[in-house]
Amino acid sequence: MSGATSDVVIVGGGASGLSLAYRLTAAGSPTVTLVAAPDGPLLPPERTWCYWERDTGDFDEAVTASWSRLRVHDGDGRAITVDPSPLRYRMLRSTDFERLVHSRLDRAPGFHVLRATADTVRGTADGAEVHCTTLDGRPLTLRARQVFDSRPLRSLPPARTQLMQHFRGWFVRTDADRFDPAIADLMDFRVPQPRHGLAFGYVLPLAPDRALVEYTEFSRALLTTAEYEAALAHYSRDVLGLGAFTVESAEQGVIPMTDARFARRTGPGVFRIGTAGGATRPATGYTFSAVQRQSRAIAGALREGRVNVPAPHGRRARAMDAVLLRALDTGRIDGPGFFTGLFRSVPAERLLRFLDGDTSPREEWGIGLRTPTGPMLRTAAELPFLPRRPHPAPRMGESPR
Repeated sequence: MSGATSDVVIVGGGASGLSLAYRLTAAGSPTVTLVAAPDGPLLPPERTWCYWERDTGDFDEAVTASWSRLRVHDGDGRAITVDPSPLRYRMLRSTDFERLVHSRLDRAPGFHVLRATADTVRGTADGAEVHCTTLDGRPLTLRARQVFDSRPLRSLPPARTQLMQHFRGWFVRTDADRFDPAIADLMDFRVPQPRHGLAFGYVLPLAPDRALVEYTEFSRALLTTAEYEAALAHYSRDVLGLGAFTVESAEQGVIPMTDARFARRTGPGVFRIGTAGGATRPATGYTFSAVQRQSRAIAGALREGRVNVPAPHGRRARAMDAVLLRALDTGRIDGPGFFTGLFRSVPAERLLRFLDGDTSPREEWGIGLRTPTGPMLRTAAELPFLPRRPHPAPRMGESPR
């Protein structure tokens, strides 16, 4: 069965799909159709997205909380508290973000949401088409000049190194005030370290008695839910000393950390965006900021009559991330020591810009000198000679930061 023709079809109603739809309609794109999964098993659970931003942003109305100070604990318990001003660390819940963006899109002329399952996407002689299954089981074909596909990949591209950032978090409420709402704990290494990779706690206070408390690992293998729960219980009770508390809800996810090369164009009119298009920062797992940059760039290109999906992260950033991932994977550097060393020696605002790929070569050179230079140089020298091999894609539902 044939459907309507649009200028643009976006597949996927998550962060990248909604962000691109918002940017395109704000830029005056004539017609946009968003294919979003219906309620059911294909609809991902609620997720938490975090990013840093200066001043105000487009999605401030949906921000759950933000922090002006950040803290890192080394394995011996010494705290490093930094002020990244003028940047603030922000937290969005996916349902709040989706509600805000949909309210804006509903007022945009030429925009349409289709609740359906996108089965296949393919290029055609004059654009692209999306074959869908509607809520009542009917086949439907959408045609467009361009299709932007944000669906997760079934398999990841070949890579020299692939780790996974995997985590489970509890939204907790304590019987007494235990948290400082002004400080977010980005990395707390006061947890047992795995034999391979690294592990840390992560605390985002929402009120003196409420917070998101997570246990996170960078490693090759996932844990069982029972193992995450045990690690969270140890961190909450023995490390944080929360006393009596209630777990109000939980979230769990996995983010690929890979130096794979993600194709951003798969056909004459077919493009990948979001994590599927390489938006996840390989060395940190952060995605939301890169999605916004990519969405703005695509909207600007289409407004000028060009079709362009830029790389979410520059070549220098990708090269540095490849070295770090390999050094972590081989055990040449101590992960907790590496990250705490950066927070001790690099101004916080500059470090966050570095993690976001927004530093100059001179700034990056200065940061590089504050890392274990011997192991990093050895790793950089061997990378060009390493083959890229297939790796399995993460199976747990992704929850990009």
